[in-house]
Amino acid sequence: MHLRHAVRSLLTAAATLALGVAGLAVPASASAPSAARTSLMDIPPRGANDWSCKPDPAHPQPIVLVNGTFKLMAENWAVLSPKLKRAGYCVFAFNYGHMATDPVASSAVELKDFVEAVRGATGAAKVDLVGHSQGGMMPRYYVKFLGGADKVDDLIGIVPSNHGTKNPLAKPLGDTVCPACTDQITGSDLLKRLNAGTQTPPGPDYTVVTTRYDEVVVPYTNALLSGPEEYVTNVVLQDRCPLDPFMHDQATKDPVVAQWVLNALGRKGPADAGFRPRCV
Repeated sequence: MHLRHAVRSLLTAAATLALGVAGLAVPASASAPSAARTSLMDIPPRGANDWSCKPDPAHPQPIVLVNGTFKLMAENWAVLSPKLKRAGYCVFAFNYGHMATDPVASSAVELKDFVEAVRGATGAAKVDLVGHSQGGMMPRYYVKFLGGADKVDDLIGIVPSNHGTKNPLAKPLGDTVCPACTDQITGSDLLKRLNAGTQTPPGPDYTVVTTRYDEVVVPYTNALLSGPEEYVTNVVLQDRCPLDPFMHDQATKDPVVAQWVLNALGRKGPADAGFRPRCV
């Protein structure tokens, strides 16, 4: 059942991508504060991209939301973005890499540019990154290779592809419309380089939230990171909420995931490994 769901999700996404390539002007890069939207597909989620927002002492870092592969920000963050805004954070989101299908390394450069735009607009020294799927893994490239280690306070990955996937759909998609899918195959050159040596370079605090029912990052344990407990926390949703049904695609809309994200953002260090969310 999970594989059929993955097939439907990825084929739908691929069709959407093909429409964009054919002429819907999918934005290829991050929107700067002064940039005009290039299409309806570049509309941010509710709560995001108020470029006049200034962080307060209780919420000192602005949040940058980083999409997953084949995702647009308006859908990917439709639930979590307004929750974070209501909690008092300055929230920013962007579309990158032709619906996050470009090579991971080039998308990381777009993330770097967007982070600099957010830092410039808000005056913040650091940002917090909250990413879904590729969006939880790709920022690690920015941190490790592009100078992001001293510009990121929290890196929170929701079902991130940190060690890639053995899902058989990744290769055919990578061979046709999605170089990022090739990068996310377990054992890819990109992932070998990213995970060589330390997986969690000092600087940010790292929180991973994953689900046993992940049908895209296969096995689900490929999301997990190694590193010192003082700045790395791995969370499997069903360890605290055994009946949580959320799978990969809609994980950003899970209210339990939102609780873990807010826990990580609201404290020094990564999420509290002993935190007990309210299971809903």
